[in-house]
This record gives sequence, C-alpha cells and structure tokens, in this order.
Amino acid sequence: MSKLEHATNRPLEAANLKQVSIEDPFWTPRVRNVTDTVVPYQWQALNDEIPGAEPSHTVENFRIAAGEAEGEYYGMVFQDSDLGKWLETVGFVLAGGRDPELERIADEVIDLLERAQQPDGYLNTYYQVKEPGQRWTNLRDNHELYCAGHLMEAAVAYYEATGKRKFLDVMCRYADYIGEVFGAEPGKKRGYDGHPEIELALVKLARATGEQKYMELSKFFVDERGQRPHFFEIEAQERNEQPLPGRRQKRMGHDYFQAHLPVREQKTAEGHSVRAVYLYSAMADLAAAYKDETLMEACKTLWKDVVARKMYVTGGIGSQEYGERFTVPFDLPNDRAYAETCASIGLVFWAQRMLQIEKNREYADVMELALYNGVLSGISLDGKSYFYVNPLEVWPDTADFRHDMSTVKVTRQPWFGCACCPPNIARLIASLGSYIYSVDASRSSLYVHLFIGGTMETQLNGATVKWTQRSNYPWDGRITMSVALEQPSAFDASIRIPGWCRKATVKVNGESVDASRLANGYLVLSRTWTDGDTVELELDMPVDVVRAHPNVRENAGKAALQRGPIVYCFEEADNGPNLRDLVLPANAQFEVTYDEALLGGVCTISTTGTRTELPDGENMSLYTTRRYERVPAPVTAIPYYAWSNRTPGEMTVWIRVE
Repeated sequence: MSKLEHATNRPLEAANLKQVSIEDPFWTPRVRNVTDTVVPYQWQALNDEIPGAEPSHTVENFRIAAGEAEGEYYGMVFQDSDLGKWLETVGFVLAGGRDPELERIADEVIDLLERAQQPDGYLNTYYQVKEPGQRWTNLRDNHELYCAGHLMEAAVAYYEATGKRKFLDVMCRYADYIGEVFGAEPGKKRGYDGHPEIELALVKLARATGEQKYMELSKFFVDERGQRPHFFEIEAQERNEQPLPGRRQKRMGHDYFQAHLPVREQKTAEGHSVRAVYLYSAMADLAAAYKDETLMEACKTLWKDVVARKMYVTGGIGSQEYGERFTVPFDLPNDRAYAETCASIGLVFWAQRMLQIEKNREYADVMELALYNGVLSGISLDGKSYFYVNPLEVWPDTADFRHDMSTVKVTRQPWFGCACCPPNIARLIASLGSYIYSVDASRSSLYVHLFIGGTMETQLNGATVKWTQRSNYPWDGRITMSVALEQPSAFDASIRIPGWCRKATVKVNGESVDASRLANGYLVLSRTWTDGDTVELELDMPVDVVRAHPNVRENAGKAALQRGPIVYCFEEADNGPNLRDLVLPANAQFEVTYDEALLGGVCTISTTGTRTELPDGENMSLYTTRRYERVPAPVTAIPYYAWSNRTPGEMTVWIRVE
C-alpha cells in the first residue's frame, strides 16, 4: 500500500480537539448540553424511545441487517447516516474527556456494525434489508456512498479520540471494497453519489490511516462528477427507469446534484444546498492536497456566488423548499425561506477549509456568522427540539395553514422522520474546539479565528505554548488573552479583527498596539513572548442597521439589526402581533441590555418605533383611501438563534425603516 503523499499542503492546520479546552460563559453550557443531554436524547431517538417523536428505527435496521432481529427496514434511504453522525459526535465528546459509560455504548454499537457488515466489506442496511442484490443500482437517489461517508467520518473521530481501531478497520474494509467497485480502470463503475459526502470523508480517512489510496478515491469521485457520458443517465438506462407519472414527470436536473458540469467548470452554486457545500468542502480539501489551482479557483468562484448573492443575513443558504436548493441570485424570501440547518453547518465546514488555505478573514467571518445564527437557531435552548427549516419571518396563522409554507414550523420539533439536522448540530457543537485556532505549516504562527474562552496548547517553534482566552463574547467585545510558557519564545499570534468591527483597540502587556495594520483581516503580533504576557482586545460593538442589496426585493425598505456576530429578530412575545406594521425611525437610538434571566442570558436591543393606531369601534374597510395614524411603540429585539423558545407567535428579522 502506498503511503499518503498529499497529507495537507495547507498553509494552516486546524487545532486538534485534544489541544483545546473550552471554558466560556456562552459556549460551555452548550457544549455540556450536547454531552449531558443531546447525546443521550439522540441515542434514545435512534432507538425509538422518545414519546411523541417520529420513529427512527435506525439502530433496529442494523440489528435486522446483522440477523439479530426480524422485521422490515424503516426510514429514509439514508437512515444509516444518522447513526454515523451520532457516533462521530460521541468521538468528539470523548476527545474532550473519556466517559466509560458512553464509550461502552459506542463500543457495543460498533460491534453491531461489524456484525452487520457483509464479508466483502459492504455495509448499508437499506440494501441489505430492503433491496438485497440491488446495491449500486441507483447512486443518484439512494445515498449509498453518502451513508458510507458519514460512517467513515465517525470512525475517524472515534479512533482519534480513543485510539481504538475496530471501527476504523470496519470502515477501511468498506472503503477498500468501494475502491474495487469505483474508478477509472476498465471494469469499474465511473460513478459517484447523488449526495456528496464520501469525498470529504475519504480525505479524513486518508489522513487518519496514512493511505494514499483513499485520497485518490476521493479525487476520482470529485473529478468524475459531471463528466460525459453522464453516469446518472447510464445507470438510469441500466435499471430501465420509467418516466414519473402525471404531474411528477419532471425529475431533478443534473444541477440538483452539482453534476451538470465537471466541477472545475462550475461558476455558480446550483442545486441542493447541503449537497453543494459538502462537495465544495471536499473540493477545497483536494485543491490543497494536490496543489490544484484550477480546483481552488473553482472553489473561490463558487464561494463568491454563495456569499455575495445567495446567502441570508443569518448565514442560511438554500432559499427554496422544492429541491432544498439554491435558486437565482438575490432570491431570498423571508417567510418561505428554507435555509436548512444542515446547509449552514455545511457552510461552516466549507468556510473552515477555505480559511486554512487562504488565511483570509472573509472565511472566518462567514464561519462565525453561520455558527451563531443559522446553526444555533436549529436547536432549542434545552437541546431537545430542532428546526430543520429556518425562516426569517413567521406568521403562525399562515404557516400552519398554507400549503406552500408546509415546511415552515412555528416551534421546534422533538425529532424528524428525515432527521439529518439534529445529529449534525450535535457533532458541530461537540467539535467546536477545532474551529477556534489554527497553526501555520511551519509551526511558527498561531491563528485565533473565533473568540471562545478556554485554552489551546500547542508547539510553536519548538516551545510548548498555552494560549488562553477569557471574555463575555458575543455580548461584550472585550477579550483578554494570555500566554503560558516555560521559557521565552518567538512566534506570531495572528488575531482576527472581524469584518463587522469598525474600531478595535489592542494592548500587549498594557502597551497600545496599532490595530489598523492587518494582513487579510488578521492583526499579526510578532514578538518574543514570555510567560504571563497578555493581549487585551476590545472590539467596538454598536448596534448595526443592516440593509440588503437593492436586488433583494423582499427587503426593500427594510433593515435588520446586528450587534457583533449576532443577528437579531423581533418576536410577538415582546412586540405584539402584526410585526410587519412596525416601523423604525431612520435615526433610531438603541439601548442594549444584558438580561441574565432571559433565554439563557442574552443582550436585548430596545428602541422606539411606530405602529398603526386602529380606530376603536369602527367598521374598517379592507381597503381605503384614508391614511391611518401612527403612534409611538416600544420595540425590542432578541437574538435570532433564541426565537421560539417562549410562547409561540410571530417573528421577523427584517423590519420596515422610515
């Protein structure tokens, strides 16, 4: 076996979870909640033990596949992936500290997976139970390689956390079998999955095992996508696919699968948004590994299309329910927004990979935006209910009635039949430590991307460095960083100054530093550090009135409020009904108040606006030439991520402005 030739080739390498401990007033409760509540809760859900929740049957499917239970397959074709994401979350949790009971449960599940695996390495309960003998006949629709990818990611995370190889070996056998089936060589399938995922998973598997063949297989899948003759058409003919009946005659086009063109020729983000950002994440991995400039250029072109023309102010992407997909530029409806939680999570994945390659604040800014808004909105404060869809405006009366808003939920749900989002949120929060810091390839520079309290321990220029952050971020822009060293050491500390911050002050050991000279948005502190050195960073955090591009027709005459990385919204609980009637004055003055007792502790934004005064006792016409009087009205905004944690009611992010 050839050993890995293309390890990373990235200018930056993200921190290992074992190097980072999080001690942060905002994030520690959320990380602990994943460990103490979400992981056990989701284990119950996967075993159908949550009263009132949609059944999962995921674990039972594996028992049936292993011959240890009788019954029929139940669930989506990709049900296996839910267990993969749960096991990956467990790996991330164990990387932060061993938990014998959790490890015992995981080991038993891994034993079950090993027993369910076929002698040739194949492992997919849908095809083993529901359609035996039909494997690899519908890659376009049935997620075989997607499920394999999530199990591979889980195996890597579990191995890196515990050092146990069983799960890794199970998935290496599966990957080896996949490599025997797929490839450019004669007699192999020149195909790829309709849902990208295995591509980025194989890169992780290659790095964990040092095996070049897994990197090459990932590269094959990415390079083959969109080539002609088109694989999806070939396999459809082979299975004698018939046209869909009636009104469903039109199938998803190849762009839905990001397979309409070879990846290097794709200029715009198309199709299913989660599939897209998973593919783009793998493309970034491979562009770095192979120093492939054309692939990297494609990544940058696609990035610009997403963030400049197709991203919500919350970091949500994929605006349309049909196809869960990107549409045309600037088509960003609020009350029908899809903005799947998984899509924002995938955007975080992609942003982090681009950041390691380019060392540019732009990627960290989007990573932070999506994390605090588009991702966190997907989980309730107690961790037991979830949003699949994240609208930016909700009127419950219409959301609960209109067919074209059937996917918009007013409250979070305990589980879903299509339950991709809950375990995806859990694995991201559990792995948060790997997004805060990076070290450059020469191990002479530490990069601080996110302001999350805790400690990073690493080697820089041969010295052991402990870098600690303390703050009340995101509510307060004052961040204190300190260094612990056994002896003085020279290295660079590159600290991100966020794009939303127009004024920053920095002091090192009490001495002011010029914070205006930045390298791609990072303040580079080059010095010989000594034990106890401190960096005091203060980021100005006014309330920003954000306006959309004029071509975003939905938001003409409206504005959103943002403070620091947090996007705000207005709820009926604070402002009464008919939020669209509220208007902010052009010169609104805002008051920011931290309320420890509200929604787990948040900063609220208050001001005075106006609303229509409705005449009492009059028969009002539906339409009139009369002009209604407007009266002052108090207006309060809360963080968008925290909406729908109180009495259900209206919500909007965008508000009218004089």
